[in-house]
Amino acid sequence: MQRTVLAGIADAACLVAFVVIGRAEHDGSGGLSGFAATFWPFLAGGAAGWLIGRVWRRPEAVVPAGVVVWVSTVAVGMLLRAVSGQGTAAAFVIVSLIFLGVTMLGWRGIAMLRGRKAATSE
Repeated sequence: MQRTVLAGIADAACLVAFVVIGRAEHDGSGGLSGFAATFWPFLAGGAAGWLIGRVWRRPEAVVPAGVVVWVSTVAVGMLLRAVSGQGTAAAFVIVSLIFLGVTMLGWRGIAMLRGRKAATSE
């Protein structure tokens, strides 16, 4: 249970970083409501990925868990942005794929390496 909660927090932290950095880079005003408007589609996409991939079973796995969450976060997030009247420019999709791929797959890769190191030192 603790692994699952920590993994969910790590994925959410990736999304928070993505939104905060993106809004700061593009002079995003609107305070908390602006943050929430940008954040919710990706959070919903990530949640869909967790459900589709049953990520709670092995939340630290890069494949399939990380890949499913990453792709779902971006795909569902962009779909929800489009239907809610928010932008989905090609450059934004590419940046989203890169940033969220590096962060969501990256923390999982580090966790797997740490797990292997711990297993070999026992």
